[in-house]
Amino acid sequence: MKFDKAKRAASLDLATDRDVARARTVVGRIMKEQDAKVLMQTRFVTAVSEIARNAVRHGGGGTMEVYLLPGGRIGVECRDEGPGIADVEAALTDGFSTINSMGRGLGGAKRLSELFIIETMPNEGTTIRMTSRLRGGR
Repeated sequence: MKFDKAKRAASLDLATDRDVARARTVVGRIMKEQDAKVLMQTRFVTAVSEIARNAVRHGGGGTMEVYLLPGGRIGVECRDEGPGIADVEAALTDGFSTINSMGRGLGGAKRLSELFIIETMPNEGTTIRMTSRLRGGR
């Protein structure tokens, strides 16, 4: 899944926790402007927060692009140039953590998204693309 033909709505740098908060705010504002249901906003903004936080904490920072997609959807692509994810399947498992956290972030973000794709390479970084409907359904 690429967002090549989608309309880019925002581009953000992710370097600090403050940038994570800004990513949440920007995605929430865009969804609200598109008349997204509040539940959709809450779910997707939470997922965005998790992947943005991971880019900052594990990837040493990165970038996030927000897209408006055909069919009443929003898409986010988050990229970092960190060490990559050694075991994606384990990282998506609840309870897995490399920093003594609750270990629900990546798996939770996947559950809160309609589509969720991880591309990762050792020492080259990670790209996560995810989407949500703006209204109804999942």
